[in-house]
Amino acid sequence: MTSRAAPPEDSLAELTSALDSHPLEIVGQLLDASNDAFFAWAGPVPVIYKPVRGERPLWDFPTGCLAHRERASYLIDAAGGFGVVPPTALVDGPFGEGAVQRWITDPDLLVRGGDEDATDDEGDDVEGDDEDAGDGEVEVVAEDEVDDTLFALLPPGRVAPPWLPVFSGELPDGRPVVLAHADSPELRTVAALDAVLNNSDRKGSHLLRSPEGHLWGIDHGVTLHEHPKLRTVLWGWAGDPIPEEDLARVRRVETALDSGSVRAELSDLLTGVEIDALAARVAALVADGRYPLPHPGWPPVPWPAL
Repeated sequence: MTSRAAPPEDSLAELTSALDSHPLEIVGQLLDASNDAFFAWAGPVPVIYKPVRGERPLWDFPTGCLAHRERASYLIDAAGGFGVVPPTALVDGPFGEGAVQRWITDPDLLVRGGDEDATDDEGDDVEGDDEDAGDGEVEVVAEDEVDDTLFALLPPGRVAPPWLPVFSGELPDGRPVVLAHADSPELRTVAALDAVLNNSDRKGSHLLRSPEGHLWGIDHGVTLHEHPKLRTVLWGWAGDPIPEEDLARVRRVETALDSGSVRAELSDLLTGVEIDALAARVAALVADGRYPLPHPGWPPVPWPAL
């Protein structure tokens, strides 16, 4: 099995240097986002800026803010060496405190210099839990909207390697299909990180490739809850052993939490109960060595799925 490629090593340094040297230049608002989100430039670096004051209140995440969870998710990703979450910082931007994350896709797709209709090419649900997520329904998008390197809509009975089934549904024309995801090392790594983060919103559209081909995961504002809330489109390995390379990453998070190097930074972002739950979750993953199963009483797949 091919190992997951490492992300660019200078990505965080580039973002940090740019934020230290340049104010954010807002280009436009991402109008399809659930919360306020803006495409911006920090000098030469394209970013997405999500101010705290633009967040929509969530009934099941009543403490803290989504921006802090974005930053905490990055710190945990970095501690384990997963290379999934793009460099993420907290800044005091034009609209107050917020999370700033390195923009992943090609910024040339957007118009620099005041395009108020800038589209969200980092996903149609930038932040937040979905109001309809608990109704048990799953939406399947049109076939031409599916990233066929990561996901496939297959006829029932036709799911075979390299695809792993997630759930059954119907296309708008009534045809039955099975949503499947690829059995790939890079997605296995994402699934392992999501188990650590207790990610409640791993949609297909939250997985993006950079122009260089690296697979990144975005939108980690609804993570790190104290109660089990894992909701994902990557259930293909549920109950299977976590590959040793990814289990080693989980162990590195455990070591970082035990040594206090990450826990101290997280204490400014999460509650003590949430940090304790993170530590317990990581210890359980290390002890069991398997991907988690869906938790009873909680919808296993986000809305919409892709």
